[in-house]
Amino acid sequence: MSTAVVMERSTEASPRFKARAAGVFYLLTFVTGIFELVFVSGRLVISGDAAATATNILEHAPLFRLGFACNLLATACYVAVTALFYNLFKPVDRSLSVLAAFFSLVGCAMGAASCLFYLAPLGVLSGAQYLSVFKVEQLQALALMFLKLNVQTTQIGLVFFGFYCLLIGYLIFRSTFLPRILGALMVVAGLGWLTFLSPPLAKSLSPYVLAPGIVGEGLLTVWLLVKGVNVQRWNEQAEAYLRERRPPI
Repeated sequence: MSTAVVMERSTEASPRFKARAAGVFYLLTFVTGIFELVFVSGRLVISGDAAATATNILEHAPLFRLGFACNLLATACYVAVTALFYNLFKPVDRSLSVLAAFFSLVGCAMGAASCLFYLAPLGVLSGAQYLSVFKVEQLQALALMFLKLNVQTTQIGLVFFGFYCLLIGYLIFRSTFLPRILGALMVVAGLGWLTFLSPPLAKSLSPYVLAPGIVGEGLLTVWLLVKGVNVQRWNEQAEAYLRERRPPI
């Protein structure tokens, strides 16, 4: 096999590998996030009932810690998606790709910060000696307050992910290597996440406000896993991008 053929196959494999790797990390983000939301928070956190929530956390501490680990893993996986998407869409528009990555990384930072609030109730409810100055009811209220801060911080992160999805949708629409319908769906997903700019509005639309994000990002994930990208068209855009950046002789 000639060197030219090997180089050509290596070039073709690179964008397809990045696309499918992004799909894998996207899928992990979905799985870990949904598991925590449905099987941990959905079971243990009782809205408006600090005593019941505290009891559930203490009785199911290993499950609660698993929820914390799922949140961290989901955040780490989305960082990986961000890096892979930046490399995939850089030939389309480098400046917009950088801006999109910025919004996503800020959202991921908010997600990481929310994990600290998520873990705090275990410390508050640990029964440590230095906490004996507080009444049980006060500690339970503090635990629920930290969980509410976790939710609020996560919602702030969703706003940044909304801008990210808008930009990725636009980049997909301008690209020639992914179907434009996926770009349109990502724009709709971004608009859904942006409703969290107004928490009362997002709450009034819940849980329906989650549907655009799940559908848009979910279908993109499936496409990346199954089809990847059109390698020939990606290479064409990459070559055009390199020609534009090449200094004049």
